[in-house]
Amino acid sequence: MKNKVYIVFHSFYGHVYEMAKAVAEGASRVPDTEVKLFRVPETVNEATLKAYGAFEAQKAFAGVPVMEPEQLAEADAIIFGTPTRFGNMSAQMRAFLDRTGGLWAKGALIGKVGSVFASTGTQHGGQETTITSFHTTLFHHGMIVTGVPYSCGNLVNMNEITGGTPYGATTLAASDGSRTPSDNELEIARFQGEHVARISAKLKQ
Repeated sequence: MKNKVYIVFHSFYGHVYEMAKAVAEGASRVPDTEVKLFRVPETVNEATLKAYGAFEAQKAFAGVPVMEPEQLAEADAIIFGTPTRFGNMSAQMRAFLDRTGGLWAKGALIGKVGSVFASTGTQHGGQETTITSFHTTLFHHGMIVTGVPYSCGNLVNMNEITGGTPYGATTLAASDGSRTPSDNELEIARFQGEHVARISAKLKQ
């Protein structure tokens, strides 16, 4: 049977989507792994998206299927991606997770591998607290929480300003959203995807 890795993200300006694609690329390196990309429902209306300049950016991933909570139970591993809002996940991601109570009641996610990546506006914009606070929900679901070990050499890159933490991959979008994920950040995201997929494959065996 295929090792199923689902990547579930919320992206406002597209930075998390770019990271999600890199995570998917890494997970796809693991043999016999089926990787699927999903987005959570956007709760901001069209007029507001246009006012914030996000409407055009979201067209890039409009074709990605919207995840329904029940589908999470199909996966062997779930890697979540979220932008940061004051050191926490976005409201859109929180709203999605708050719909997973039925899965919790059945223990449907117990023993599955869970991991998180994120995007922040600034270098000190809460990238680590966003991921670690997200982990709390995964622990309540009984998931096996996985980050990025220091065998990923990109974590210790001191030659540039870069995202990337042992808790999960991150990117720094700049306060105006003008910065795109760097090569170093994307490589950490690929590492995370592959690392999670290899762990879930071993557990499936």
